[in-house]
Amino acid sequence: MTNKLEKFAEIICESSKIVFFGGAGVSTESGIPDFRSSDGIFSQREVLSPEEIVSHDYFLTHTAEFYKFYREKMLFPDAKPNAAHKYISKLEQAGKLSAVITQNIDGLHQAAGSKTVYELHGNVHRNHCMHCGKFFTLESILSADGVPRCECGGIIKPDVVLYGEMLDENVISASIKALREADTLVIGGTSLVVYPAASFIDFFCGKHIVIINKSQTFADRRAELAFNDNIGEVFSALNDMQIV
Repeated sequence: MTNKLEKFAEIICESSKIVFFGGAGVSTESGIPDFRSSDGIFSQREVLSPEEIVSHDYFLTHTAEFYKFYREKMLFPDAKPNAAHKYISKLEQAGKLSAVITQNIDGLHQAAGSKTVYELHGNVHRNHCMHCGKFFTLESILSADGVPRCECGGIIKPDVVLYGEMLDENVISASIKALREADTLVIGGTSLVVYPAASFIDFFCGKHIVIINKSQTFADRRAELAFNDNIGEVFSALNDMQIV
């Protein structure tokens, strides 16, 4: 991996508008399971598929059951940023990285210090009353019994994109703009099989593409560099090399 790391270091040094596009693999090293691996959330036996349980329709019609699954399988309040989150934040602080586009909903990029983060699928730390719009923290969801409700009586909904819901248009526009303006695209921890998010990389027209993912992706053939390694290990190595 040494030669690849040296090339990656060269790319970082000459870049000034890196965009990082990340998926579940960025957070698995923080103890948060992904959805589609052999031991991921979608592989676990349920009466209904996880896609059905975390759908908009199921949330509306079986809210208590939704919240039971959501609390048990999708919330990890004790998770901490790992080496990948921290190095990505360091790149931004150094003026090398212009944006993070993430499919994750855990808020770990912000916890690591990243400022410009576009969350395609929302964030578990944001929750709102469906009736009056009042904001609630993740702690409010975790501490409630059954269906969390606002003082006004309205049901509290997580600010995450459920199956059957549209992505936020403002987040989409900002993500596409960042990709179009980027000189380097780093794709990490994603197999690029979730659409429409995976199609966003087609808006990138800069110079360098680097992919870091344990398994191969359809975009590997477009990449200047492709690491089939743990993303934390790659960024830890760059940090040890004192690249930014």
